[in-house]
Amino acid sequence: MLSQLSASLSHYSLSSFPSLTALFLRGPLLSPFPSKPPPSLLSSTSKSIRKFRLYPSNPHKPQPRPSSLVSNSYREVSMDSPSMNTDLSVESVTDDLKKQSLGEGRVKLNLEDLTWDHSFVRELPGDPRTDTMPREVLHACYTKVSPSAEVENPQLVAWSDSVAELLDLDPKEFERPDFPLIFSGASPLVGGMPYAQCYGGHQFGMWAGQLGDGRAITLGEILNSKSERWELQLKGAGKTPYSRFADGLAVLRSSIREFLCSESMQSLGIPTTRALCLVMTGKYVSRDMFYDGNPKDEPGAIVCRVAQSFLRFGSYQIHASRGKEDLDIVRTLADYTIKHHFPHIENMSKSESLSFNIGEVDGSVVDLTSNKYAAWIVEVAERTASLVARWQGVGFTHGVLNTDNMSVLGLTIDYGPFGFLDAFDPSYTPNTTDLPGRRYCFANQPDIGLWNIAQFASTLSAAQLINDKETNYAMERYGTKFMDEYQAIMTRKLGLPKYNKQLISKLLNNMAVDKVDYTNFFRLLSNIKADPSIPEDELLIPLKAVLLDIGKERKEAWTSWVQTYIQELCASGISNEDRKASMNSVNPKYILRNYLCQSAIDAAEQGDFGEVRRLLKVMQRPYDEQPGLQKYARLPPAWAYRPGVCMLSCSS
Repeated sequence: MLSQLSASLSHYSLSSFPSLTALFLRGPLLSPFPSKPPPSLLSSTSKSIRKFRLYPSNPHKPQPRPSSLVSNSYREVSMDSPSMNTDLSVESVTDDLKKQSLGEGRVKLNLEDLTWDHSFVRELPGDPRTDTMPREVLHACYTKVSPSAEVENPQLVAWSDSVAELLDLDPKEFERPDFPLIFSGASPLVGGMPYAQCYGGHQFGMWAGQLGDGRAITLGEILNSKSERWELQLKGAGKTPYSRFADGLAVLRSSIREFLCSESMQSLGIPTTRALCLVMTGKYVSRDMFYDGNPKDEPGAIVCRVAQSFLRFGSYQIHASRGKEDLDIVRTLADYTIKHHFPHIENMSKSESLSFNIGEVDGSVVDLTSNKYAAWIVEVAERTASLVARWQGVGFTHGVLNTDNMSVLGLTIDYGPFGFLDAFDPSYTPNTTDLPGRRYCFANQPDIGLWNIAQFASTLSAAQLINDKETNYAMERYGTKFMDEYQAIMTRKLGLPKYNKQLISKLLNNMAVDKVDYTNFFRLLSNIKADPSIPEDELLIPLKAVLLDIGKERKEAWTSWVQTYIQELCASGISNEDRKASMNSVNPKYILRNYLCQSAIDAAEQGDFGEVRRLLKVMQRPYDEQPGLQKYARLPPAWAYRPGVCMLSCSS
């Protein structure tokens, strides 16, 4: 039986979840593709996954020492461990934001003075046609199209000064009377060269064929004063050849959610696409939000998304799926990506000796300096693993983890249905269409990340860019990196000096039983004192606000856990003050709860954009106390559980 990452998160004790085994047994990795991968790839891939024993199935049974390849997954994680020091810390994010806010010596450009470099269009094959008729686009990575959304007196709803700084854009540009026209697509942005990207993907585990940018139009790439490359993209800007039966538009409701969550995730220290601005078009768009045959007109809107690249796994998959004729495009696109976004891999030399033993018996070796594509897939796997671990740390669930929504840069991308955990529920999914199988629920996300890496690796293998051993090693690295990151994150969240699996497992089981608020619990946990003399009946006082309506039996369970936790704290020798400061730097007080989004949406649909802007400011400082704004950290009110607030479909 194939081992699984979700089982490794055995804290959850949810045997009903589809495991990695079940996901792989749904079919061969590339079975929907016309050209099947070599059988050897499938068998070796399965063998690789069998090696994932990241948690023992019986926590009370002594386990043998793991192989050297995965030993990092088991090591005790110290507060001073390299994996924690190399991560983007909350403190560094805060310092960067403070420095940015000072604006010392920064370049401030008008829109007309931005430096453009259209490498994607220049270096990759394009569609000879420029019409927007829905069709299959062959042998091309993009189609040149222009924004076409109808606009009438557009209004600027919200904007991000920090994203403007990335682009060297003068924040005064937001005050231009023509700014809403430009960023609704009604007026062209000088220097832009708009296009829509072609890609495919697996949706809910099934190959869906060509997908592509059905309503997102990239305006082009900007090079800032640091020579960083940033793509600007209008989401909801109108039809493209990839729109299929849709209108290519977006509504205010989903656009507010994407704008706010993009910027919120950045402030949490989680890699993400960004959002420069949000514009309301002044026109209405018909949407059937609940898919119940009752569409209604909603205000239309457009978000300007910003990322160093919007390439996703499906950008490569679509060409591999079309057989021999397009396999060269996979290589061309991989070369382009490494050149512009992974230049350190391009410049690797043999002297770096990046060779790793992978065979327990035959002594097999993977040398990442001899194949840049192997080094690349390993880095993509590790970035993806790190991203998913960070999502787990803050209780974030991406509702549509299809391969077309997976960034090769390891960014959070495509904010359709998403949600942060309120009451802790490992089976939580924010996507109504995911409810039957809960494929993308919170507990399954680590497994899904690996499944998607397997699809991406199979694509590179089909193009003969990597071999079976390199595929296996990339997936090994996903598992090792995920567990290293996850354990480090959970260790810091509890303020412990090293990882304690049993303590954390028991905690998450308790939280799941009592549906404890995920964010507020960890924030309050920092108030526990390392004092074993505290009377038993006072131990739960610091957690009173989150341990609601629990009976005698559950109080005893929590009291027992807190007593064990205090013992660990006492053994650490860390002062209460230092530990509290450290824990509060990784446990946010404010997260973008669905009901907060809904309140901002309701006001904006009535023409009041103030709440959107206030919410943005609060979410830009998620780890600060922010006196006077405590209402944004409250538990969801009763009305938040009505349909359409906490469970959102893909309709946008």
